[in-house]
Amino acid sequence: MEKISNSLEETKSFAKEVAAKISPKEGAATIIGLYGDLGSGKTTFMKFFANNFGIEEEEVQSPTFIIMRIFEIPESINSGFKKLIHIDAYRLESDKELLNLGWNELISHPGNLICIEWPEKVSGIMPEHFMLRFEHGQSEGERKISQG
Repeated sequence: MEKISNSLEETKSFAKEVAAKISPKEGAATIIGLYGDLGSGKTTFMKFFANNFGIEEEEVQSPTFIIMRIFEIPESINSGFKKLIHIDAYRLESDKELLNLGWNELISHPGNLICIEWPEKVSGIMPEHFMLRFEHGQSEGERKISQG
């Protein structure tokens, strides 16, 4: 799956496609790794992605300084998920820092949908996950988003 986005509306549409394909795993959290340089669109994608789970776009802000935000997913959404957890590992210097935030417990709950920006910073503890790569495009505002 690859998408060239030239606008916020196109990114929003792609986020909706991804959300429709994600379902809870048996026995563990569902994890999406968001890879890409600064300003490549990871947090913007997250705002639109979260909106598909009943979370207002305005509520989703980069958790760069607090590392993690946890959102309750309304039962009315009927996604099978209970919580959307948005993690930004950019400032982490080791896997241990994420472990200290309860990582092992978070990834053990099948009702958790975890989206982690900068997963390469904690690659030693990242379980199997759905990977999305974000790249700057050739023109301002253009983004390339690909799976894998």
